[in-house]
Amino acid sequence: MLRDRARSAAILVPPLLVALWLGGPWIALVVAIAVVLGCVEAFRLLTAAGHPSFAALGTVLAVVVALGDSVKQLPGGSGILLAALGIVLVGVAAIMRTDPRDGLATFATTTFAAMYISLLGFVSRLAASPAPVDPGTPLGVLGPERAWVLLLVLVVWSFDTAAYGVGRQFGRHPFMPHISPSKTLEGVLGGALAAAIVGAVLVVLLGGSAALGAGFGLLVGAAAQAGDLAESMLKRAAGAKESGRLIPGHGGMLDRIDSFLFAAPAAFFYVTVAFR
Repeated sequence: MLRDRARSAAILVPPLLVALWLGGPWIALVVAIAVVLGCVEAFRLLTAAGHPSFAALGTVLAVVVALGDSVKQLPGGSGILLAALGIVLVGVAAIMRTDPRDGLATFATTTFAAMYISLLGFVSRLAASPAPVDPGTPLGVLGPERAWVLLLVLVVWSFDTAAYGVGRQFGRHPFMPHISPSKTLEGVLGGALAAAIVGAVLVVLLGGSAALGAGFGLLVGAAAQAGDLAESMLKRAAGAKESGRLIPGHGGMLDRIDSFLFAAPAAFFYVTVAFR
């Protein structure tokens, strides 16, 4: 399992690091690609679970909502307006269905999936966060655009890696076995501790306090775990072990970004409130 994760990282990390280094539109491009691939897999899982949808329309809606606030040519708050317009369009398409129950189910499924996957757009919002960093610190030299996203990625990965390692070695008490039988309470606590430590160290390297960093790590780690469980629930409902086959033998895009779907909004909220 750990070897599988390492192989997945070897494939996915390089383009992420390149985008992070280039910044700006490149981060948005990576987010857009991940949203499209994630939508393809999410709608496929929902179909397998017996929930009809407008997959193409939902995918477009997800991309627009995810990146609406990242387009500088658009006025502030455009993401909310575009989301509302997209939901209206999905509703109009749904009422064209001859069976009202089918139309309602299609409307609900399409809207849910689009909003769910579009949460990844908070990575771009985090990159555009006005929260300052100390340019004289080891990580502050990266600037806020790169530093906060790097902090998010490293905290999520530290939680995931520690939760897996601690759970495998010391796990005795199941955690949410009806959704993910392999997870343990010990693993979750180990992941939380690792996320708090990594968050504290990295925020100090950004010029902030260790306490704020530990808080960031705990919140983002908890959100990452919730995101992982949410995707596990979706896969279990569809009777699938993996979301797709993007990386043969290692799962799909949704398997790779599930933690970030909840962790990115949590990180954006924390950074916006605690580091202004």
